[in-house]
Amino acid sequence: MWLHSEIKSPADIVRYYGKKFGDRIALIAGAEKRTFGELDRTSNQVANAVAAAGFASDMKIGFLGRNSIFYFEALFGVWKAGAVFLPLNWRLAAPELAVVIDDARPSLIFVDKEFSDLLVEATRACKWTFTTVEFDSASAAGSLGIDWSSAAGDADPCIALPPEQCAVLLYTSGTSGVPKGVQLTHGAFNFMRLSEHLDNTYSWQDHDVMLMAMPGFHLVGLGLAIQALYNGAGISILAGMDPGSVLEVIVRDRVTVGVLVPTALQMLLAHEDLNSTDFSSLRLLMYAGSAIDSAVLTQAIKVMNCDFLQFYGSSESWTLTLLRPFQHDPDCEEQRNNTCKIDCGGRLRSCGTPPPLVELKIVDSYNQEVAVGTVGEILARSPTLFSGYLNQADTTSRVLVDGWYKTGDAGFRCPSGLYFLVDRVKDMVVTGGENVYSIEVEQALAKHPDVIQSAVIGLPDEQWGEKVVAYVTLRTGASATPAELIAHCRNLIARYKSPKEVYCVEQLPMTQTGKVKKQELRRRATSK
Repeated sequence: MWLHSEIKSPADIVRYYGKKFGDRIALIAGAEKRTFGELDRTSNQVANAVAAAGFASDMKIGFLGRNSIFYFEALFGVWKAGAVFLPLNWRLAAPELAVVIDDARPSLIFVDKEFSDLLVEATRACKWTFTTVEFDSASAAGSLGIDWSSAAGDADPCIALPPEQCAVLLYTSGTSGVPKGVQLTHGAFNFMRLSEHLDNTYSWQDHDVMLMAMPGFHLVGLGLAIQALYNGAGISILAGMDPGSVLEVIVRDRVTVGVLVPTALQMLLAHEDLNSTDFSSLRLLMYAGSAIDSAVLTQAIKVMNCDFLQFYGSSESWTLTLLRPFQHDPDCEEQRNNTCKIDCGGRLRSCGTPPPLVELKIVDSYNQEVAVGTVGEILARSPTLFSGYLNQADTTSRVLVDGWYKTGDAGFRCPSGLYFLVDRVKDMVVTGGENVYSIEVEQALAKHPDVIQSAVIGLPDEQWGEKVVAYVTLRTGASATPAELIAHCRNLIARYKSPKEVYCVEQLPMTQTGKVKKQELRRRATSK
């Protein structure tokens, strides 16, 4: 049933491959590389140094730094020490980082030299005290890039990790403005690997090299990296999402599997080096994190000429649905016309169907299941679900009900079985008694040639209760006016769904997974 019975926890991944395939390349970061055997030994050093410094099992150990080889040495070292890995978002402002640290209460934080000043500033606002160990990801000196653990032995500490123990404490990107600590257990990691193994969608190969450009403090980056290593694939590491560097590394490292969010994919398609890039090594591109315009997706499929795989999920749930490669095929005869109450727009707008071990249902506001084609909230049940939010029992009890996770996403299921997302439940606009799903309006705006991106929200209105308001970014040199964009929408969707107001802005506030911070837009609008 399991791919490798010897892998009982995520920490066992490097133990298994270190012994069986020790010379196979696990990590690539420019000219620097680590084999599985080396990663097994260096992570043992980190684990032993953590223990020797007095940091016991179950303690939380933070990591503040970009993607790097040491990220993985620290990750597996923390797990081998029996501790909880806490990847911290280096893009946060110091006061925001202080809030996360005070909530998580880490005993130790590894901090890249690049972000030492940020951590010092955050510490001034912290009530919690902790030990700091600085490393330099830009330096190749020393086996670990730090002196702190270089004297530690490389014998495996062999600490047992029960499935119910927290493996990773991952803070949400905070579209609501309040980040929450998502506790992911070793058991959840294991069941995610089992779900993937029972589904032949991924078809990992021994020679695969996966591009890691998404940050390791989000599940898109961390989760897919663990999946690649579990299957014996190598990882080509980029410190951040720079489109030119992504195109360069795909060619240099002969990347076979890519992982991007839709905004990053759009950046690649707009880059000047796109047409001169050799994508022949790329066999699969996975995308997730936010909705994607079907025109962008169609262009990417044509340009990159590889299989595409979409996955939908969250930090709390892992993968809930997959839109598989064959469903991206323009010759796919899967049912497209159906009896849904709103136009689904075709299968490329779908988020797919659940993988093994995942159950979904769609319910109304009374928690009753709705009919096929009817919009409701998506609920999920799976052994891959998180165990709860740290220090937030009330919030946990509101979203985990009788074993079901309330995703907060509004969607519907087609008769063909495909699921479609239409909005966040909290982002649905109720105007004059009618429900308006922001994605419908955003899709209409996306059809205007001057529009790059849009975000639709509801704002209070004396006459209608709420009014539809759109924020858009325009292409360089574009001349579209708010009145023109409103008229454009009225030609495509119902008048009540069309924006009452449109604001053209230079950029939209975004999370690190490519989602628009609509709460920030509401705050801006109401503070005017």
